[in-house]
Amino acid sequence: MSEFSRGIRGAVVRPEDAEYESARRVYNADIDRRPLLIVQCAGAADVVHCVNYARENKLLIAVRGGGHSAPGFGTCDGGLVIDLSRMKNVRVDPERRTAEVEGGCTWGDVDRATHPFGLATPGGIISTTGVGGLTTGGGFGYLSRRYGLACDNLISADIVTADGQIRTANADRNADLFWAIRGGGGNFGIAVSLEFRLHPVTQLYAGPILYPLEQAAGVLRLFRDFMRDAPREVNAFFAFLIVPPGPPFPESLHGKTVCAIMCACTGDVGKAEIVTKPLREFGPPLLALPHPMPYPFLQSLFDGLLPPGLHHYWKADFMRELTDEAIAEHVKFGPRIPTVNSAVHTYAMDGAVQDVGANETAFAYRDVRFVHIIAAVTPDPATLPLYRDWTQQYWAALHPYSAGGAYVNFLMEEGEQRIASSYLGNRERLAAIKAKYDPLNIFRVNQNIQPAK
Repeated sequence: MSEFSRGIRGAVVRPEDAEYESARRVYNADIDRRPLLIVQCAGAADVVHCVNYARENKLLIAVRGGGHSAPGFGTCDGGLVIDLSRMKNVRVDPERRTAEVEGGCTWGDVDRATHPFGLATPGGIISTTGVGGLTTGGGFGYLSRRYGLACDNLISADIVTADGQIRTANADRNADLFWAIRGGGGNFGIAVSLEFRLHPVTQLYAGPILYPLEQAAGVLRLFRDFMRDAPREVNAFFAFLIVPPGPPFPESLHGKTVCAIMCACTGDVGKAEIVTKPLREFGPPLLALPHPMPYPFLQSLFDGLLPPGLHHYWKADFMRELTDEAIAEHVKFGPRIPTVNSAVHTYAMDGAVQDVGANETAFAYRDVRFVHIIAAVTPDPATLPLYRDWTQQYWAALHPYSAGGAYVNFLMEEGEQRIASSYLGNRERLAAIKAKYDPLNIFRVNQNIQPAK
């Protein structure tokens, strides 16, 4: 063990160390696991050393980037946690409009580096989410209708594979691996560096529009029909929520359950105000807050509602269409959202996302218009079983109207069939590539794809 530690430039944390209890904690406090070792890597060489050591000693590997995995894939019992959170460098090339991002970065790290140059790339809606995990699972966000998924903007990645090699994966080198990591998750290795294409983004016209619950069915239909014809510069999602007790919300709305449309528009602010006018006039709303804001501010808008240490349970599905029947189920279950930290979101998935073919990347669901997540989140673990029941019943009511699979970054531990249904016709190709780069399934603490036999 001491020989292993001497080969590490970062920190090695063991169960007997004072910092072990804090180091083993992950974002979802409902996950309580005790790894044998936690290595806080200082660079790619540490990652290689860890992979080789774990393979040679038959230790289970868990990889932690941003640590946002709801099923707790950033930790394990009795194994080795490879923690990338110290690997935070971001290098921006404003002339080429690219950014090289180390594997431990969050999207907030990326936004802070790119925003001074007036540039950004699609990256979720929570700034504390890890870059590597979101991207390898697909990665949609506020900019996706205009610029595609995070994985669509990935130019190249350096991957530590199961044999301890660092392989560059892009369109010209290890192209099969490059195809697989754009949607196939962490099955194929550890992304220690990722290069992204950037786009001109500075201010957005963005913010929530709140409506009373009794208008929920009408607001859902409004959202569905509005997004069908909305220009790509406009993105929005529908939500049920409990209004947080603080600014910018007036005291009269604090703690009130409402429905909402959250809009985020790139491009000309004046045009965005005109295009989104139907959203602000419907009802009329209880409150309309869209206004110009910097992109990093928008990305961190909900961070305060979702700090580490809450208890999470999620269910999700892709939807090819938001039918009237599905809307009826939303209206039945959505108003019962249990806590201010919980989320019921329906995101638009069209626009530039659909410019890429279903077989061009591992991310297969390119023909859906929406994806929803039902996330019960609570600070009190005693309440989670009740809230989990609500989540499961809500999802079961909506699932018959779904496309069959789900966004893998929203999945809990739901079994092989659920994973397979989320890759459609790409499943066999992924299994073959898995067999090439990880035949022993060393990287299996994830939404696991079994290697082909």
